[in-house]
Amino acid sequence: MHPASIVAWTVAFVLVTVTVTGLSRRLGWSTPVILVAVGGVASYFPGIPAIELEPELILYGVLPPLLFAEAVRTSFVDIRNRRDSILILSIGTVLFTVLVVGVTAWALLPVIGLAAAFAFGAVVAPNDTVAVEAVASRLGLPRRVLTVLEGESLLNDATALVALHAAVLAMSARVSPQAVVGEFVLAVLAGVAVGFAVGWTMAAVRSRLDSVVLDTSLALITPYLAFIAAQAVLGSGVLAVVVAGLYLGYRSPIVQSAPARIAETVNWRTIQFLLENAVFLLIGLNLSSILAGAIRTGPGLWPTIAISAAVLAALVIARFAFVLAVALLFRRGPRRLREQDVQWRNAVVIAAANVRGVVTLAAVFLLPSDTPYREFLQFLAFVVVVGTLLGGLTLPALVRRLQLPPPDRDRERMQWQLLMAEAQRAGLDALENAVTDADEERVVSQLRINATLISDSMERRASQLDSESLVTAYARLRATMLRAERATVVTARAEGRFPEPAVKGALRAIDAEELALRATATGQDPPGPTGLPDGADGRDVTRRDRAAPTFMRKGTQD
Repeated sequence: MHPASIVAWTVAFVLVTVTVTGLSRRLGWSTPVILVAVGGVASYFPGIPAIELEPELILYGVLPPLLFAEAVRTSFVDIRNRRDSILILSIGTVLFTVLVVGVTAWALLPVIGLAAAFAFGAVVAPNDTVAVEAVASRLGLPRRVLTVLEGESLLNDATALVALHAAVLAMSARVSPQAVVGEFVLAVLAGVAVGFAVGWTMAAVRSRLDSVVLDTSLALITPYLAFIAAQAVLGSGVLAVVVAGLYLGYRSPIVQSAPARIAETVNWRTIQFLLENAVFLLIGLNLSSILAGAIRTGPGLWPTIAISAAVLAALVIARFAFVLAVALLFRRGPRRLREQDVQWRNAVVIAAANVRGVVTLAAVFLLPSDTPYREFLQFLAFVVVVGTLLGGLTLPALVRRLQLPPPDRDRERMQWQLLMAEAQRAGLDALENAVTDADEERVVSQLRINATLISDSMERRASQLDSESLVTAYARLRATMLRAERATVVTARAEGRFPEPAVKGALRAIDAEELALRATATGQDPPGPTGLPDGADGRDVTRRDRAAPTFMRKGTQD
């Protein structure tokens, strides 16, 4: 294909992805499902180029930045607090699913052999990070449920890929259980070590950089560096990326400047949005070729339907059985586990969040070319991805039926306000120690007034959630002033009364104050400048609300 055509199709690909995603969000539809459907329909249109999914490109080019973007913004503290549940699910669920689905596939298609059946089980075993986040992020789930789902989906890819590698080896040579266990342990230990080493090194280097551009450039290569280095020493590249992302996300407030953090948030949000939604569209665009291969090599229509239904049923049953067994262990097992107070309702939702995505579709192409029924297994993997995405549509109804309590927004807001008050008091103490006789009293007085206003307002607001705080009132009025200031600067530029450097400097100063103002007034990262999309906290934002400043939006003070 001519380079100009490649660029044109790439632009069209991005435009379709953005348009479909925007319409799906506005209509309240499941974005992954709609993108897969649009891609599937488009794959039969004449003139649409055949897109062959290259598994190595997905594993090395797409998966690392997606995992890193998710890991950087995942709370390491929450992961650490729920490590027992996350580790058991990310390892145990995958291995149990490999066993159940593998035996099922072998029983239905004995010609493929037991090793290939287990390889297929490893392909469909891991919950997909992107798909789970896309399905679960807007459900208003309890924090502990979201933490477990995010942590499990971040770590289980490593387990599945190691299991797949072992099964592929078993297809061509005899592999002892001891060798499989040894390989798994090596992959985990090497992956964790490399991930920590890359994260620590990058943190040390970036803490010495004053340039946002240089900091961002290093951030963009970090996931690839961790993945390639881990793979080179026979470790899990997936695990290395996750560990590096969690470490750097945790250390970010210490090693990065505020502008660098804002820039990195914008960049990773944009990259994650484009890649994760483009992947679902890409899955759909592969439908025609995958279906043609299944028809050519498959056992026939009705056997195909029966096998597909059986594999999906085995996948669902395996996850429910293992997750509920783990919940029983936490409720009846050792005291350390019982103290975590695992609820049955939470366990049911975690079991039902059974979604597959890009890892499954990429991994199935890693099956050796001489695998019996290889094209039919690729079709089954596609069915699993689409079937589980459709199954994810039932999660909202399940959450409502189980009456799971949503995150306590008022409590979270109160805790944020108390923390802000404590931080402001520390700032006042530092001010008193730093002031000298040479400092202008008006400057010092203004700093004291601002810090005292915020501290007193936060403490009072923490116990009076139903009234407008002093800070919110200040932010509302100051925002009116900032809009007038920005309009004046824009008018002056249009009239040509000031040079462009002066105009840009003034606009940057106004934007920086508005950014801080929004964060202080709402207790949330403001949308836009940080790249966080509207509704990122799970709530819908209306057109009317979008037009208002963040701290004036309906629901931000509820």
